Order: sequence, then C-alpha cells, then structure tokens
Amino acid sequence: MRAHARARRTLLHTGTALGVAALLLAGCAQDPDAAPEPGAPSGGKAKTTLTVGVFGAFGLQEAGLYDAYMAQNPGIRIEQTSIERNENYYPQLLTHLGTGSGLADVQAVEVNNVAEITATQADKLVDLGKVPGVDKSAYLPWKWAQGTASATKGGATVALGTDIGPQGICYRKDLFEAAGLPTDRAAVGALWAGDWNKYLETGKAYKAKAGAGKAFVDSASGVMAAVTGGSAQRYYDEQGKVVYKTNPAVRGAFDFAASFATEGLSAKLQQFTPGWDQGFSNGTFATVSCPAWMLGYIQDKAGPAGKDKWDVAPAPKPSNWGGSFLVVPKAGKHAEEAAKLVAWLTAPAQQATLFEKRGSFPSASAAYTLPSVSGAQHPYFGGAPIGEIFARAAEGVPVTVLGPKDLVIAQNLGDIGMLQVDQKGRSPQEGWEAAVKAIDNALEQ
Repeated sequence: MRAHARARRTLLHTGTALGVAALLLAGCAQDPDAAPEPGAPSGGKAKTTLTVGVFGAFGLQEAGLYDAYMAQNPGIRIEQTSIERNENYYPQLLTHLGTGSGLADVQAVEVNNVAEITATQADKLVDLGKVPGVDKSAYLPWKWAQGTASATKGGATVALGTDIGPQGICYRKDLFEAAGLPTDRAAVGALWAGDWNKYLETGKAYKAKAGAGKAFVDSASGVMAAVTGGSAQRYYDEQGKVVYKTNPAVRGAFDFAASFATEGLSAKLQQFTPGWDQGFSNGTFATVSCPAWMLGYIQDKAGPAGKDKWDVAPAPKPSNWGGSFLVVPKAGKHAEEAAKLVAWLTAPAQQATLFEKRGSFPSASAAYTLPSVSGAQHPYFGGAPIGEIFARAAEGVPVTVLGPKDLVIAQNLGDIGMLQVDQKGRSPQEGWEAAVKAIDNALEQ
C-alpha cells in the first residue's frame, strides 16, 4: 500500500471469532524500544543482543513474538527500534547498506521497496532461503518470488515475507438493500464473480435505485489499485524496463476505473484523507476494495453504528495490496543468530499468531490450515469468514513483476491522473497524459 498511508490493524481472535482492539497506523505510531534487560543470565554468560529495525507499529513486538522467542532462547535479547514513517526509514536503510554501518541485525522492508532491495542490495544480505527451518513450500509462491533476487543477481532469497494484503470487497448491506440488491455475502460475491466488468454493471444497477449522495464506490483510484493488484505484469517487465505506458493491463485498468467516475458511480474521495474517513461513517459509498488489513480501519472509522451494516465478500478476481519483509544484512554484528530469528518470526505458526493478535494476514500459506486462520470470523462484519475469504484470494494472486519505482508510478497514476478524472471532470485521456507527464518527471525520462 502507499507508504504515506500504510496501515496495520490490531485484531484479537477468540477461537473462530475475531474482535478488533485499538487501531494503530504505521504512519502515526511508533514502536517503543524493547526495555533493556539488566545484567547477564544466571550462568554468567552475556546474552547476545539482536537489534531489529522497523518502520511504524510493525506488529512483531506488539504480538508478543519477541518475548516468546526470548523465552525459548534465554541466551538472546531482542531490542527493536522504529522510525515512524517508511519514507524516512527506507532512505536511511539504503544509506546504511551502502556504507555497511549503522545497520540493525534484522531490518524490515516494505513491499514497494523489495524489488529495489533484491535488485541492488542482494549481495549485502544473507540468503535466508538456506537458513535451517526455512521451507519454501510453506510460503505463497508469489510472495517468495518477491523476496528472491533474479538469476543474474545470484538468485538468493534475501527477504522473507511477514504479511500480505489479499483483497475483498467491503460493502454496506443497508445501502445494497435500499437499492434492491442482495445482501447475503455469497449472493453479493456472485454478482461480480470472476469479472471486474460485472462489478461495474452492479454499480450501474445500484445507481439506478440508490438515493442521492449514496455512491457505489469510494473512489475511482481505489478501483484501479484493486485491478492492477491482480496483474502479473504492471509497471516493469522481467528485464526491469518501465513498460506501464504500453502495458494494456495498466492502461486497461486506468480506463476501466475511470468509468466509475464518468458513469457517476464514485464518491470522488481521495483515500486516506479526512473526507474518506468520514465517508465510512456517513454511508457516503456502498463498496470499497479492501485488503485484510483495512477491516480494522473501516471499523475504526465507521464506529459502533456501522456494526453489522458492513460486510465483506470476495473480490471479482484475486488481488493484493500491501505486505512486508524481513532481511538480514551481512554487515550486522550477529548475522547467523539474526537469520535464525527471522526464520522463526516468519514461520507459519508465528504468522498465524501475528494474524490472531494484529490482523496481519499471513504470507505463509501453510498457516492457512491453522485454526486461528482457517476459522477466523469478524463479528463487526456480520461474522464474515475472513480467514477463508482472504486465504482464497491470497492463493489466487499471480506472481507479479515488481520494479524499484512501482510506488512512484502507482501514486502518480492515482493521485495525479485518476484524481483529475474523478474530482475535476477531466477526460480519461487527459488524466492519463497528466499522470504520464508526472511519472516521466519523477523518473527523469
């Protein structure tokens, strides 16, 4: 997701029921450092201190995973530092990797940055695919591929995934009912199953009977992000060449999403702004493309009054938005022990715990059969079987080609191009040209 609005949600499970606790935004909260533990263990041998560098409220510490690892490994102490925002964290990480100093033993990497890391920094990172206990088959193939350098760069898996953002469609049952549409999530999902064009047609049917001021979608940009999130090739090709201008998947997604604006189906809101937040509570729009982490966001913004009004159904096609990785710099003080820690933190059991405690959906598919994932339901969303819905979506996401400036391209397509169509009434062609100009300037092309 966008670095300036990257959000992680706090979710608490009880058996198969999911209860949502406090909301934490990665762009607004900072993890406290782990409290130092005075003295050495009783045997007199000094503990090995492993440092972990993350951005925002990453979740590992809050979920109790560090404490659990230290309990199992009494010779290890873990200390975490956090920089509040990824746009400040990541440039520092690149600088430290370049100089080989100032690095934590374990460093977090956001999905929008992992392609640049694997392409330019792989030789400075430990090959985690060779660490004992790491099982490639336990991970989603596309997530494993994202953390693996190309064959020309050595082919090492230098980043192990923590979480992902498989998408569904969150919808307002009361607004659907008022517009004569079904409200049962299976019937709703069937309206657009397998085809984004059916989602557009559902929007037109909704508009025909919906009341004034009740749009079908929150924004055209959100639709575009959901569609492109399911494409195998987006902004770059396998050789690292920027191809978004000529890629029909990108232009097609842009023009398709623009249809929601030109057909009057959009609330014309910009995501992660106060107006968008208020739209959740005011019933301004009936649907929003929502990855797993957004459920907590919706609950926070819609408030108690929105309970049982919101529900979630599968998206027309599998798509992903968000996710992170852990890497181990070779220049760290304790690379071998750090690699063991990363292997443990990203193992299926720990990813299931992270989902149970924080709502971060596992990137390890082996976790999907564990009860805390497979049986997870969300009471705010009418008991929606979110473990089942999002696991199915995750398993259908294709292996996607990532590039070093994916975020720059995506932001300009949405915030410059699509926003002009959605809010200013520009034509899709005018919006596209404005986005291309902004991207060319940003990429110095």
